[in-house]
Amino acid sequence: MKSSRPQITILVANLPAERDRRVIRESLSLEAAGYDVTVIAPRGDVSLKTLPGSRSVRLKPYPIIVSGGGVLSFAAEFVWSFTCVAIRLLGEVLSGRAHAVQVCNPPDVYWPLALLLRALGRPWVFDHHDLCPEIYVTRTGGSPNPLVLRMLVACEWLTLRTATAVIATNESFRENALGRGVRPEKLTVVRNGPSTDEVEPETPRTPAGQADLIVYLGVLGPQDNVEGAVLAAEDLARRRGRGGWRMVIAGDGECMPALTKLVAERGLGDVVEFTGWLGAAEVDALLRSATIAIQPDLPTRMNHLSTMAKSVEYLGRGVPMVAADLIETRRTAGDAAVYVPTATPEELAGALDALLDAPGQRARMRETGLRRFADMLAWDHQARGYIELWDRLLHRHSVPAPRKPAPASVPVPSGLTSAATKERSEEGRRYLEAPGPARAERAQRNTQRAQ
Repeated sequence: MKSSRPQITILVANLPAERDRRVIRESLSLEAAGYDVTVIAPRGDVSLKTLPGSRSVRLKPYPIIVSGGGVLSFAAEFVWSFTCVAIRLLGEVLSGRAHAVQVCNPPDVYWPLALLLRALGRPWVFDHHDLCPEIYVTRTGGSPNPLVLRMLVACEWLTLRTATAVIATNESFRENALGRGVRPEKLTVVRNGPSTDEVEPETPRTPAGQADLIVYLGVLGPQDNVEGAVLAAEDLARRRGRGGWRMVIAGDGECMPALTKLVAERGLGDVVEFTGWLGAAEVDALLRSATIAIQPDLPTRMNHLSTMAKSVEYLGRGVPMVAADLIETRRTAGDAAVYVPTATPEELAGALDALLDAPGQRARMRETGLRRFADMLAWDHQARGYIELWDRLLHRHSVPAPRKPAPASVPVPSGLTSAATKERSEEGRRYLEAPGPARAERAQRNTQRAQ
């Protein structure tokens, strides 16, 4: 029997549905609010028919037969992904489902489907996960092909402008969309982060006598600079010896083979450990035992404007962070992080070394992180605006859950001086207002300074 509940189809291209924690949270929130959800995504676990943790979120996976790291292989992968997604979405439409669609990037190639669905009178929502032009600039070491860069900017513009509504993951993404001509009333900010249900109420730290644990959590891609974390571990071993601490890298991605080779070549196997991809419960258990978390992302335009999902995961468990001094990272973590200028291995190792010797500072940072998570960053706050957007688009009247409303934006931490705040705001505006070639040149200079 066909459900009478409104049905939303979510399109994902870069991860299997069961690995995309943001999509999982969105799907579970929609289901709890009375929606039926179908997720079309690359195939992961072949045994899954419904999303883990849900009652009935349907999975419609497609196989990945093309992958690679070059421009041509990426283009082939996106053509294949577009074809598979289009066929499955058409099946949903013809079967009477897909009353509305949410598309998650990367890539920014699904705008032709947006035109089709909107012509049928169905809402099309763009959930803006990543800045694709900036990812390309970063992956090319700051030396992008101008033609490819212009094409990516055009695709982003088309993706933003053809959507019924746009979900931005932070205020910088919102400002980027406004700069692309999106009307303010079409924009909703829904940040990344775990829900309070995903975090155990008690957060034990490393027991006395056990090795201090330094954790990296996330994707292992070229733009994530996890190599910097490994080299920081090598530097840290020279500073304080190889006993009493270890680094755990939790995640997976295209750089995993190179990273494991680097660890072997540098003889770091006794202090650096890889876990692979972890489930939500395993992530929670790991972070609750962590002493310090590391965020080695370099100060590129993309990273300045992005909120790293791992940052909020760290804050939710009260784990003090060491990170590059990035605009959105400061807005997110505030005084729960120690910041270094360019995230070189030497800078990261020095900050880790000092923080390992400062338990009082770590305790204060822990309390700050937990408070920021509880007051503004937890998914519980973000879900309200997310569901209200869908209720408005599909003309439903929802009964809001009795939870604290999220602030309109995450403020710049009070720990910044007024002058520093103005300087950061102006820096963000310069990043956003610069034309494409100037942005590329600035990204290249940032990369060169970080090397």
